[in-house]
Amino acid sequence: MRDMMGHAGMAATAVRHLRAAGAPTAVEPLPRPALRAVREDERAPVDPAEFRRVLGHFASGVTVVTTLDATGPTGFACQSFASLSLDPPLVAFMVARTSTTWPRIAAAGTFCVNVLGADQGPLCRAFAAGGTDKFAGVPWTPAPVTGTPRLPSAPAWIDCTITTVHTGGDHLIVVGRAEALGTDEEHPDPLLFHRGRFGRFAP
Repeated sequence: MRDMMGHAGMAATAVRHLRAAGAPTAVEPLPRPALRAVREDERAPVDPAEFRRVLGHFASGVTVVTTLDATGPTGFACQSFASLSLDPPLVAFMVARTSTTWPRIAAAGTFCVNVLGADQGPLCRAFAAGGTDKFAGVPWTPAPVTGTPRLPSAPAWIDCTITTVHTGGDHLIVVGRAEALGTDEEHPDPLLFHRGRFGRFAP
């Protein structure tokens, strides 16, 4: 019960922030979705391990989503990121309901998506670890509008404010409006993730 209340609290925190900030897009409180139970005599539709294995064949880029709150900078490695809309300029990322970083992003109401470069696998692993100070020894500069952390040598960055949060099973779908963005042309090659491994484009 405590975990369920924590999940609901995450969404409620984001909603309160958006309303206090006068966000242009209305956001309703997010109830925890009713997850369908499988009876003992009923076969599960998809085995979770097989689901993960098959979906792992989809190659993607890798990002680090960062924020800054009263206690300092934080962030997490995020593979589930996408551009969403050109007008208005929106992006989206997915975060597990159990994430300890999400409540801080929700409370801040802002985030920066740092698209990682081909040589930033170790940085990704550091931000994927739990229970550590992920910014220990990591330099950063404030994004121009929200002040959230921009990571050095990232090929691209998007400085965002949260507009809406949607439920998605055991994850939340966070939509943000791009307030500023840019690229680092000295580090153009992206870090790729495929079947549990990092890779890069071959010339």
